[in-house]
Amino acid sequence: MNSPAVTPAPLQLALGEEELLVERAIRAALDSARLADPSADLTRVRVAELTSPELAELVSPSLFAEGRVIVVEAAHEATQDIAAVIISYVKNPADGIVFVVVHNGGGRKAGKDIVAAMRKAGAVVTECAKITKPAEREAFVRNEIRRAGGKTDPAAVAALVDSVGSDLRELAAASAQLVADTAGAVTEEAVRRYHRGRADVTGFAVAEKAVTGDVPGALEALRWAMHLGVPHVLVADALADAVRTVARVAGAGRADPFRLAGELGMPAWKVKKALAQSRGWKPTGLVEAMRVVAEVNADVKGIAADADYALERAVLRLAKAHRRE
Repeated sequence: MNSPAVTPAPLQLALGEEELLVERAIRAALDSARLADPSADLTRVRVAELTSPELAELVSPSLFAEGRVIVVEAAHEATQDIAAVIISYVKNPADGIVFVVVHNGGGRKAGKDIVAAMRKAGAVVTECAKITKPAEREAFVRNEIRRAGGKTDPAAVAALVDSVGSDLRELAAASAQLVADTAGAVTEEAVRRYHRGRADVTGFAVAEKAVTGDVPGALEALRWAMHLGVPHVLVADALADAVRTVARVAGAGRADPFRLAGELGMPAWKVKKALAQSRGWKPTGLVEAMRVVAEVNADVKGIAADADYALERAVLRLAKAHRRE
């Protein structure tokens, strides 16, 4: 007999584009289903490949009443016809089935109608929005460390992001590993100890040297990063983040770092670092630097024939922008 205490929610919505969070939402749905029925089966189907008869078959009562988890992926691609079938189902979901809809939050009206119907029907909603802002990545790391049973502080979180980069899967894995290796006390010293060497070759190290005009240092760090296989896009992201941060802080004036931190929604340590990095930058140079990082972001995503060269050129162009009057 299934216990009501472990009966999973029959309707679940994973809303957003962050793949790691979407996969976790699906895994959580499957885990909850298997608490009620250890033999619960998982079926994943993309909405664009789904027909009305196929959906009807997927959610039809099972002869042996075994538990099932049906995941409808990319619901934002739904046509009006298939959306109507899904909406009809969520109004009266079948027993023993956990119905999970994955939607990126945008797309066609039909897909948005599915989201509205799921919400109205009381679906459990898991927010899976793309994590793009530095503050969001830091919050993600803090939560990962807590999730693994550890404790940390802002300096350690910053060091971990600097060491690992912006990839959520790597950040999650590093957070869990540090909690395990430090008995839960994740300090800056622990991060540096366990990631020694790697922190010197991330995109953040390249960016810190590039925005201060240290061309030899930036190029050396870049070449090491490329040698060790740091993804081009992570280096480009770090350059863009460093330039944007310097521009925001420089535009706010020479105020108290803690007051600026509150106004800009940034950690105080980051404001202090950006204030130091902003010395020597003129408004015209920052405008050019913003153009450079926008172009290199496009270059490393396929426009440039040689991504290594594109990054080296971006570093040299940033140095030139730094010298502009």
